[in-house]
Amino acid sequence: MMEFEWREKTIVQNKVNREDIELLAPAGNWDSLKAAVANGADAVYFGVEKFNARARAANFTMAELPEIMAYLHMYGVKGFLTFNILIFEQELEDARTLIEACIDAGVDAVIVQDLGLVKLIREISPDFPIHGSTQMTITSPEAVEFTKPFQLERVVLGRENSLKEIKAIGQKAKLPMEVFVHGALCVSYSGQCLTSEMWGGRSANRGECAQACRLPYDLIVDGQKQEMGNIAYLLSPKDLAAIDLIPELIEAGVTSFKIEGRLKSPEYVANVVSKYRAAIDRYFADQDAAPSAEELRELQQSFSRGFTHGFLKGTNNKTLLDGTFPKSRGVLLGSVKKVLSRSVLVEIDSPLKRGDGIVFDAGDPTVDEEGGRVYDLLVNGKKAEGEVSQGLVEIVMGRRDVRLQRIHAGDRVWKTNDPELNKRLRQSFETDKPYRTFPLAVYVTGKCGDKLQTTWIDLKTNHAVTIQSVEKLQAALKRPLTAALLHEQFGRLGGTLFHLDADQLIVELGEEVILPVSELNRIRRSAIEELTLLRRKPPVYQKHAATPMTVRPVVKPAAQQAQLTVLCRSLEQLEAAAQTDVDLLYADFEFVKQYPEAVKLAHRYGKKIALATMRIHMPDENGVLALIAKSKPDAILVRNTGALYYYLSRRDEINIPLIGDFSLNVSNHKTVELFLQSGLERVTASYDLNIQQMIDLLEQTDSSRLELVIHQHLPMFHTEHCVYCTFLSEGTDHTNCGTPCEKSRISLKDRVGFSHPVRVDTGCRNTVYNAIDQSGAEYLGEFQRLGVGSYRIEFLEEAQDRVKQVIELYRRALRGEINGSHVWRTLKATNQLGVTRGHLTK
Repeated sequence: MMEFEWREKTIVQNKVNREDIELLAPAGNWDSLKAAVANGADAVYFGVEKFNARARAANFTMAELPEIMAYLHMYGVKGFLTFNILIFEQELEDARTLIEACIDAGVDAVIVQDLGLVKLIREISPDFPIHGSTQMTITSPEAVEFTKPFQLERVVLGRENSLKEIKAIGQKAKLPMEVFVHGALCVSYSGQCLTSEMWGGRSANRGECAQACRLPYDLIVDGQKQEMGNIAYLLSPKDLAAIDLIPELIEAGVTSFKIEGRLKSPEYVANVVSKYRAAIDRYFADQDAAPSAEELRELQQSFSRGFTHGFLKGTNNKTLLDGTFPKSRGVLLGSVKKVLSRSVLVEIDSPLKRGDGIVFDAGDPTVDEEGGRVYDLLVNGKKAEGEVSQGLVEIVMGRRDVRLQRIHAGDRVWKTNDPELNKRLRQSFETDKPYRTFPLAVYVTGKCGDKLQTTWIDLKTNHAVTIQSVEKLQAALKRPLTAALLHEQFGRLGGTLFHLDADQLIVELGEEVILPVSELNRIRRSAIEELTLLRRKPPVYQKHAATPMTVRPVVKPAAQQAQLTVLCRSLEQLEAAAQTDVDLLYADFEFVKQYPEAVKLAHRYGKKIALATMRIHMPDENGVLALIAKSKPDAILVRNTGALYYYLSRRDEINIPLIGDFSLNVSNHKTVELFLQSGLERVTASYDLNIQQMIDLLEQTDSSRLELVIHQHLPMFHTEHCVYCTFLSEGTDHTNCGTPCEKSRISLKDRVGFSHPVRVDTGCRNTVYNAIDQSGAEYLGEFQRLGVGSYRIEFLEEAQDRVKQVIELYRRALRGEINGSHVWRTLKATNQLGVTRGHLTK
């Protein structure tokens, strides 16, 4: 169990208002959406049947958008549509249709990954709100600055940012920030995981994550399997839980607290939203009490792989994952002391009662585990009534549920299900009554012979309606209209969204007058109906007239003009490649201190060289970017928008050509245009494109300014989690790990038997590369026909002879001396790992 902490508040209370803070909840279906609203969410994010990063969720339909937004706005809750995937060329028209439907329905914002989609949205509407998804991999002030020309309303920071970094980003970039505070963690940087695409043809950038990080792996160190005991889930993080960090997050400038979970149950949504609602409210009530033990247990009960702060308190590789299981376990009850003839004696330190679900954990979740419902509880041989909180308890299970002979002393016991909790959570949103009501102010005037005038004001929205009586006021002989009588009639608002306090009713009647009670009731019903309709009314955004997508003429260079470039990861590879006829070298080294030597080596052979930035850019890493420029390369391979902004904003002092890499996620011509217009010389197509999608892109853009990677080991996971530090060191991060990555080489062996190399970059981030190198060589003829301007080969651990051989094969294919199929077949014959055609397969 994670140790939670709570510290004294240092913030001045009037520095930030409650209204400035948003609690943002997930909704995968109507029940979850209602659960979020009922339990205090300020905003909800959801997807429709297409274009969202949770393709496996139930999701809504585009036709439901007006109804969804009217329902949310009725309760004063905002609704954000997730559009957080890459968009392929043939999908742009459908994307436009969905954006226009969002504008018409009054969606409060779309959460976007693809910068080409951002460009398209701004062509459709200048003021429709856009949120930059965590899939944009925004982790630095510079990355935020890059988005500002597109008027993004807010950005969702990477889950790898610490509190210190979040504060630095907020202070420098001055844009509202959204941060994940609870739920599942991706081990890979969002927007930078290619594992599902490589292994299963299911792209995480397309909402189809296959959760390869939750699979077991063997740790291979310098070619030998490392014995790990029951540790097998080397990439499976615990779940994020930052409920005790609410004060620090608010003080760091976070304005939106995001809960993960569009695939989770409505009960999970109700549970987590209610707990974080209470924590935020306690903060603004100036209460410093920590979340209670019961609150924490209930959070764990709904879903938990164990809780962690993730990277919010900084990097601690020892606390990020457990390693012994990849799935939700619930609450740890205790451990087995003895197995009896018909029951199990367990020492518990968390509450348990009849009907709860439990599982016995022998340390290997890959095999079937014993578990089921608690049939009876015995304490000191006597049947326990109600809940038992701690101590030795005899657990009697249903005979069909568990085989006692498979349970052993020492096994951990988890409470996996609590029916009473689930019932209470469901009751929170399964009701015919409104989840909350809003205050009204009513102003009443009139005199005898005139009609009664009433003005009703929704004090939360400032909507106002005026309703007058049909009948005229008459002199009262008895029971005249008084403030008390009017409050009695106008305050009958049960079952509506409103309530009327006595001090919010102002009555100005010059004399004693009377009006039938039926007329007062009609006035009240009419006012409430109109105010409710005003709440449901969508906001109005500007929308330009639709213009059809136009096919652009493709600039097609002659075949001999296409460049062959080579990316090397060591000085030895670089020297081998420099001795061939390649047109440009890339250096992508673990240690950037070798970059000046790499430039000198390339120039000694008369070759141009580009130096690669790291794939991630954090607030304190501008020094690395400065060193790259100081090395005076012929170009810079830019891998993130933070680095791109850094160089673009320093054009006067750093006038070096910039090339965009695959990690910028270019998948349609709008994205190509955006990056080329920003100042890149050329861009590299996303690895998410298959051959047909690649052709579609090439036909719609200036293909002479595109680079395609046609040979490589695909970089699958890119993660802040350091496997070297976690399993080969007693340390917690780069400051105390002893740099085992400089002494050993690690790979992760999967269930099929392939060992996937794990390499470290200058920022101590790990990349897990696919064991098998892949080739798109057989499509070279098609690419040449479409005028592709540059082809890249990437090496990982290849020896110098292999480097020269691979380059020569691709050069011959580009000259038309051999066909592409011959290239990959030859490589397959000479490479023991084999070659797959990978992400470029049809």
